[in-house]
Amino acid sequence: MKKLMAVAFILMSSCMWAEDKFVVPDVKVGLWESTITHQMSGMPPMSPEAMAHMTPEQRARIEAAMKARNGQSITSKSCLTKEKLEKGATFGEERKNCTHSVLNSSRSKADIKFECTEEQMKVNGTLHYEVLDSEHVKGTTEMTMSGNGRTMNANSTFTSKWVSSSCGSAD
Repeated sequence: MKKLMAVAFILMSSCMWAEDKFVVPDVKVGLWESTITHQMSGMPPMSPEAMAHMTPEQRARIEAAMKARNGQSITSKSCLTKEKLEKGATFGEERKNCTHSVLNSSRSKADIKFECTEEQMKVNGTLHYEVLDSEHVKGTTEMTMSGNGRTMNANSTFTSKWVSSSCGSAD
């Protein structure tokens, strides 16, 4: 379950744009801290093999854990370099198994549609972000994860703030 949640978080924080439409946002490079808050519904698209090994009690615990995590926030730090920024990978890591369409992009706002396939699930969603100033960004994601006869919807909001020009040990 933790692995599935990690995959979902990585997919939500993924941002790699088509270079011909992407406009580099007006933000500082260096260490950034991002906080994301999720709202989820439905069951994760787990494989039949994983489901077969679970007791009804284990399934109920997963469902209860999903409900308990709704509204909770996760905070992480990442290093945003000039190269990553120009390449389009902002505030997350690149995903090779994703396609992205830039719906609109400027130095202060962007709307991106994405589709990813990961561990027998398909993820479709949209990302919107707004640069408040060169040290603050906020945004939302809406996505649907489906596979193995199950669908889970996840909506999130995030805020990112510049911490330092030095990344230290953060990647």
